Amino acid sequence: MCNDLRERALRLLARRDYARQELSRKLAPHAESAQQLAALLDDLAAGSLLSDQRYAATRISSRGARVGDARLAYELRGKGVAEDVVSEALAGVEDELTRARRVWQRKFAGGPPAAGDAAERARQARFLAGRGFSADTIRRVLRGHLDDD
Repeated sequence: MCNDLRERALRLLARRDYARQELSRKLAPHAESAQQLAALLDDLAAGSLLSDQRYAATRISSRGARVGDARLAYELRGKGVAEDVVSEALAGVEDELTRARRVWQRKFAGGPPAAGDAAERARQARFLAGRGFSADTIRRVLRGHLDDD
């Protein structure tokens, strides 16, 4: 295993956590072979320096309060985190409805749009949809329900 590649990996991991696939993409141009890179990644994972579970938990804790479950899952899958790890990490997250209400209240402090104001309702719905909240959650937030039914 080339020490230069290992040092590069450790420098990257010292700054933040990486998913295995994400770190592999960053290191691939500097590796002499795919086997060398795979061996390094296995070694880092065995030493608990590289963990998809920890990466997912860190990513969710930093982004989870501002986006919905769908957006979190999409971002994690995009970084190469396995579906079972994504599901497990999302299981421990605060209720999506609570998070959506908090995000919505920060952006639209005036309350739900009036019943006849379809344009404003659509604007607020697009904002929440862009954050990755489900259609059902958006509907409940915009109706102003305070119960979690």
